[in-house]
Amino acid sequence: MKRILFTITLTAAMAVQAQQVPVYLDESKPVEQRIEDALSRMTLDEKIAVIHAQSKFSSPGVKRLGFPDFWTDDGPHGVRPDVLWDEWQQAGQTNDSCVAFPALTCLAATWNPQLSRLYGENLGEEALYRGKAMILGPGVNIYRTPLGGRNFEYMGEDPYLASRMVVPYIQGLQSKGVAACVKHFAVNNDEEYRYQVNVKVSDRALHEIYLPAFKAAVEEGGTWGIMGSYGLYRDQHNCHNEYLLNNILKRDWKYDGVVVSDWGGAHDTEQAVKNGLDMEFGTWTNGLTEGMSNAYDNYYLSKPYKKMIEEGKFTTRELDDKVRRVLRLFYRTTMRLDRQRGFLCSEAHYDAARKIAGEGIVLLQNNKAKGGKLLPLNASKLKKVLVVGENAIKMMTVGGGSSSLKVQKEILPLDGISDRLRQINPQIEVDYARGYVGDTVQSYNGVTVGRSIADSRSPEVLLAEAVEKARKADCVIMVGGLNKADYQDAEGHDRKEYALPYGQDKLIEALAKANGNIIYVNISGNGVEMPWLAKVPAVVQGWFAGSESGEALADVLVGDVNPSGKLPYTWYAKLGDCGAHALNTYPGTWRSDKQIIDEEYKEGIYVGYRWTDKQQKKPLFAFGYGLSYTTFNISGLKADKKEMTRDGKITFTATVTNTGKKAGAEVVQLYIRDVKSTVDRPMKELKGFQKVMLQPGESREVSITIDNKALSFYDEAAGKWTSEAGEFEALVGNASDNLRQSVKFTLKD
Repeated sequence: MKRILFTITLTAAMAVQAQQVPVYLDESKPVEQRIEDALSRMTLDEKIAVIHAQSKFSSPGVKRLGFPDFWTDDGPHGVRPDVLWDEWQQAGQTNDSCVAFPALTCLAATWNPQLSRLYGENLGEEALYRGKAMILGPGVNIYRTPLGGRNFEYMGEDPYLASRMVVPYIQGLQSKGVAACVKHFAVNNDEEYRYQVNVKVSDRALHEIYLPAFKAAVEEGGTWGIMGSYGLYRDQHNCHNEYLLNNILKRDWKYDGVVVSDWGGAHDTEQAVKNGLDMEFGTWTNGLTEGMSNAYDNYYLSKPYKKMIEEGKFTTRELDDKVRRVLRLFYRTTMRLDRQRGFLCSEAHYDAARKIAGEGIVLLQNNKAKGGKLLPLNASKLKKVLVVGENAIKMMTVGGGSSSLKVQKEILPLDGISDRLRQINPQIEVDYARGYVGDTVQSYNGVTVGRSIADSRSPEVLLAEAVEKARKADCVIMVGGLNKADYQDAEGHDRKEYALPYGQDKLIEALAKANGNIIYVNISGNGVEMPWLAKVPAVVQGWFAGSESGEALADVLVGDVNPSGKLPYTWYAKLGDCGAHALNTYPGTWRSDKQIIDEEYKEGIYVGYRWTDKQQKKPLFAFGYGLSYTTFNISGLKADKKEMTRDGKITFTATVTNTGKKAGAEVVQLYIRDVKSTVDRPMKELKGFQKVMLQPGESREVSITIDNKALSFYDEAAGKWTSEAGEFEALVGNASDNLRQSVKFTLKD
């Protein structure tokens, strides 16, 4: 009897306890019900607190109700080292190193959405271990000009490619319970004067070029965060912009996440309240109470907002909408009981970084030199290899702005190449010559690399040494390009010129004259002028490839990895071949008061290959271009139907054959052309692609399906997407300038 009585008493107690669990903590209840319950329990001060920062990278939770603080961190290539509470200076911790994944231009160059998912998952695990609930990335602003200082953080020039690559990144990251914060919304396409640029762009170009990747991030990726950009659109700052945030993002796209200000991107309390900003960060850095610590109470969405509510200028309607979104973010991240601990610097993460880098590296040129094609290197037959260039010994994970990292390791190109060559041929001699001195700074916000690359020798001495050594080598590998210094590939400024910096053109010319077996490896996130291209047999685009950059580059150079990267942007022969520069629209025109610079996107929808097609300009290297150590043939393109209805689909099938002697991957690219249209349309637009791995001699059918969206344009008069009945053409190939298969079909009225 005692045993039975005890059991009944315990069960009754548990039932009473279950009834006392607040709705907002009851995981059996729908999230929206829990949000409303939590909202009803919050005081005005608690509501105000959660919509603005309390430190450089955190905002407060609701301690009284058990909501923990919310920690963000910069991405999108790795988890940034922790900084001091009120300063950009790093905090000096010893457990905040990370794996640096390749920059997003390299990821986009893989043309492999599966790798994008892998990227997000691995980054999410590192963020979890570091206690971060939101990563400030990925970036999907469009590559409009090759001078853009932040292009290396983005996914190229084409809205379709960026859309297909950003969705799995978000899904992978958020599968770990870490929020993505896709940036920078919107038209943040250059860095110079970024706080003052007021973009003037047609509605059609806005919707067809600059918004699709953000739309895909919201509607398909389900991103939990969106970051506003520093600039202006329609004379409103983009972190509180009625048109972008209220009308497009929240009304048209039904976005239910939070809009986060870029750090210092908020400028006015009333505008922030009314025009869509949900969480304000970094405001003190833009001049508000400049130099004051703990300035968070003075943020636009803090005491000034509370005062306006208390004075009756606002009700709590707008505030409650913001808080609901923040609470929804909490339930998706910090309030999830199934959140894992994560991993930091694991072998799997390094493997992922190396794989992504290897698939993203692009072989741009591989002409015959002495003894045949230079690449892949036959290390067993080489006696002496010379590596030249500052970028062979310079760490690229440090600097460049908010994407700067403190890595556990970074394999430099010189080390990766030397080690792999010696593994193949222990007798080989690998020599090094500096060749030029560019930027020798190896620190950022207190992160230092522990070694100096300073060199006080003159340019003439450095060049002479490199040339003398080149004459004695079997082959020369020149590792040059840009770096993460100001006015190179770095946040805050754009490049000042399209040419290579630091006299590299002169060096490359001299090396090519001294030794015909020269390989040029370009490290950058942007295209550069190559006036010496005809004199250099082999050219490789190596990107900023992260922790495993040296090993990944060596993998490609010796043939361990067959290159399969394709350019995510058009590589212009000269700057004037780019629409923004041909029309003199960059960087814009200052207003008379010198406070705002108006930048009109006169090229409209004609960005990248759309512009070169229209102008019949031959690029140095086309969008979608990239060579392999094997050869492929794409043949037999056919459509499963000749006519398509607006609510239907059509599937195109082609056969891909590896006609060479090495296993390799090819990217089949599908472009659509509107044969006859009442509006001006590009000659063609990317609307599908698929990457396929093939063994020598192997053939495989590749099928790509499109629907009416692929045939549509944005009708400015109607304010919506539309398509016109008539004839269309599908073009298939392996680069935007190499589309040898075509088939026509009709869209029925």
